[in-house]
Amino acid sequence: MKVRKFLLENDKGQLFDMNNLKESCILISPSELGASYKSDFLLLGNTFIEDNRTIEQKNPSGTIYFKNYDKCKEFIDFIESAKELKFVYIIPFENEEKKYYRDVSIREFQKTEKHSRMLACPIVFNGLSLWYEKKEIIYTISRNEQELRWTYKWASRFKSYNIRSIAFNNAGHVEAPLYLELQGYLKNPSIAVYVNGKEIYNLSIPITLNEYEKLLYSTADNNMYLYKEETDGSMTNLFTNEYIDISKNNIFKLPKGVSEVRLTADNEILKGKLTILEQFKAV
Repeated sequence: MKVRKFLLENDKGQLFDMNNLKESCILISPSELGASYKSDFLLLGNTFIEDNRTIEQKNPSGTIYFKNYDKCKEFIDFIESAKELKFVYIIPFENEEKKYYRDVSIREFQKTEKHSRMLACPIVFNGLSLWYEKKEIIYTISRNEQELRWTYKWASRFKSYNIRSIAFNNAGHVEAPLYLELQGYLKNPSIAVYVNGKEIYNLSIPITLNEYEKLLYSTADNNMYLYKEETDGSMTNLFTNEYIDISKNNIFKLPKGVSEVRLTADNEILKGKLTILEQFKAV
């Protein structure tokens, strides 16, 4: 029988395996991996009507067993040196293995006596996000004129032409935040979202990006930004009323289901990357 796996990933992309007894570390009896909700109820006659239903914070926990003190010290150094941590949950479904992430911080790490020659350390994480999946997808990109088509790996560089049309099916449980990176030379770049051929969101930035300059845009709840990155690596904050107008829905996420993302500019879009995170309340 295939088993699920648990790892931690730091902000540098380094992994700490919590499912490898041969490497002296294994996470036992994990909990708080699902979802729970909080609701208020209104009494109407003899019927209770659910109101204000919200998802509650989940805090994964368990006990990590170490074969020796050296591995325990390595784990402590790993979590204390990390600026950010992701709890990685690998699930062996019947037909494929999928990897899900949850942003976390450490709430509690205890060090106890040895049990059966192993050091048992209870641990509790603070869950900072829903579960989300990062996956490589093959998409068909089409030019709006002449229907020139090709396929490419998701998150790779775009081809030429000044209009990109990307169909995306958000199979998550909520709207999906996105990260966009466009590299100059570009004049007046924009990103728009369409559902059934109707535009529902649009962000147009009336600027010029010189060669090697970048436009960086994120709609993640805990990391929302709009920057112009200069060639020396410095950042110019474009998150001002001049460019951002909440009434025009230009800070947006992709809706559930199928939508179309269109990237445009006054000239050819030569280099760019669009990352979409599908989020799940439970996996």
